[in-house]
Amino acid sequence: MNPNEIGKRLGIGVRVAGRIAQQRMQEKAAASSPESSSNQTSATSAPRSAPVNPLPTQPLPSREEVLNRSRDLAAKSHKYTRAAGRGAGRGLAGFLRPFSRVGGILWLEVTGFFFGLFGLYFAQDLWRTRLNYAAGPEHQRFLIAIAMTALFGYLSISSFWRARRK
Repeated sequence: MNPNEIGKRLGIGVRVAGRIAQQRMQEKAAASSPESSSNQTSATSAPRSAPVNPLPTQPLPSREEVLNRSRDLAAKSHKYTRAAGRGAGRGLAGFLRPFSRVGGILWLEVTGFFFGLFGLYFAQDLWRTRLNYAAGPEHQRFLIAIAMTALFGYLSISSFWRARRK
């Protein structure tokens, strides 16, 4: 079903619903008026015409026909929805593609900076315990500080190196 067909059917439905609502309002207005005034006016006024049935007199479709049509419409709308979703995804990917390289470089630099901060923290501890490098009460802490400083220093330098290569 193309968009023009949908618009035509929607327009027809709105017009029919408007006519039905107008007729019901006129019937309510006529029913709510006092009987005395309607007796006086009925003698002088022209007879009312019968209401026109705006709905077509086609037989109602069977339950199976309705279910089949609804399945067909659901399948078509699913197809169009998936196509629209794929198109939106491709458009977004095309829009973000130039930013992905810059975002990747920025991510590597930020992580390298934070690894560098942790490396500096452990380097301070290394400096404080430098006198206990061979033996002493904080010898184990000195060895841990060396390992952590080396690890975070490597992670920081390698992160900046990868950012430069990108």
